[in-house]
Amino acid sequence: MKIAVVGTGMIAREALNALRMVRGVEVPVLCARAHSREKAEHMAQEFNIPHVVTDYAELLASHAADFVYLGIVNSAHFDYARQAISAGWNVIVEKPFASTLAETEELIARARAAQSYVFEAMTPLYMPNFRGIVERLPRLGLVRLVQANFSQYSSRYDRYLARDVAPAFDPVCSGGALYDLNVYNLALIIALFGRPLSASYLANIGFNGIDTSGVMTLRYDGFCASSAAAKDSSSPSFLMIQGENGWIRTDGTPNELRSFTIGLRGAEPETFALNRHEHRMVHEFEEMQRIYQQRDYTAVEDGFAVTRAVMAVMEKARLMAGIQFRAD
Repeated sequence: MKIAVVGTGMIAREALNALRMVRGVEVPVLCARAHSREKAEHMAQEFNIPHVVTDYAELLASHAADFVYLGIVNSAHFDYARQAISAGWNVIVEKPFASTLAETEELIARARAAQSYVFEAMTPLYMPNFRGIVERLPRLGLVRLVQANFSQYSSRYDRYLARDVAPAFDPVCSGGALYDLNVYNLALIIALFGRPLSASYLANIGFNGIDTSGVMTLRYDGFCASSAAAKDSSSPSFLMIQGENGWIRTDGTPNELRSFTIGLRGAEPETFALNRHEHRMVHEFEEMQRIYQQRDYTAVEDGFAVTRAVMAVMEKARLMAGIQFRAD
C-alpha cells in the first residue's frame, strides 16, 4: 500500500516514523507548501522518500499512491480531503476529521458515493488495548460514572501567553483544547457508549476566543460522564469507567492507551498491556492497510459513525461555549 504524506510538521514526522515500521507500506512522495520545500527535502532524505512536490493538485493528478495522509492544520482538513476524494484517492485525515459537522457530513457523503476508503486517524480506536476494554466492559455491570482527562502543557502555550498564536491556539485554524485533545477522550467514550443524550462544555477562554482548557459533561441513560482536557496545564491523564461491579482505568494519555487495569469487587486488580507496538500510530496504519486490502467497507462505515457522532457533540458544545471558528 502506498501513502503520500502531506505536511512537514510534528504530526507528519510522527506519522513517517510510524509508517516505516509497517510492513508492506511505502511512502513514494512528500507534499509540502512551497515555502517549506527545503524542510521537506531534508525530511525526504531522512525517510528515504524519492519525491517531493509543492503543488497539491499536481500530487492528486499523479495518482502516485493509494492514499493521501493529511497531517496539516485542522482548518485545511476538509478542503484537502474533499479534493482528494474528488480526484479518486483514498484518504487518511488527522483528527479532528473536519472543523464542522456540515464538513464532516459532506466528506462522508462524498466518500460513500466514490466508495473511497476515508479514515480519521484516531489512534486509540485501532489499538488492541481498546478492544481489550470493549471485551471486559460487561464485567463492570451497570456503568454509573465515566471520567476522562487529557491534560498536557502545550509547547506552544508560552508563545500564546506572549500573544504569538500558533495554529493549535487559533480559532481561524480550528484549534483549541476541545478539538486538539478532548477529541481523543470523546472518541473513546462515544465509541464505547454511543452518542450521549446531551452534552455541554465549560471552557477557559483565552484572549482570542479559543479554549485553552475545559470540561465536557455528557448525559447518558443511567450514567454521566466528564471529559477534561487542557493545553494550559498538566496532570496525569486517564480514562476511568465505574460500574456497579467494578472499574476500568487506563494508564497514560488517551491517544497512546498504553495499558489498562480492571478492578472487580472481591478480586485483585489486573493490568493489561495488549498493544504490540511502542509507537502509538503503528496500529492504526496496520489496521487501515488490512481494511483496504480486504475491502472491508463495513469497518469504514463503523469509523464514519463514531466520527460523525464525535463531531456533532463537539460542535454543539463548542458553540454553546461561545467558541467560533472561521469555518462556522
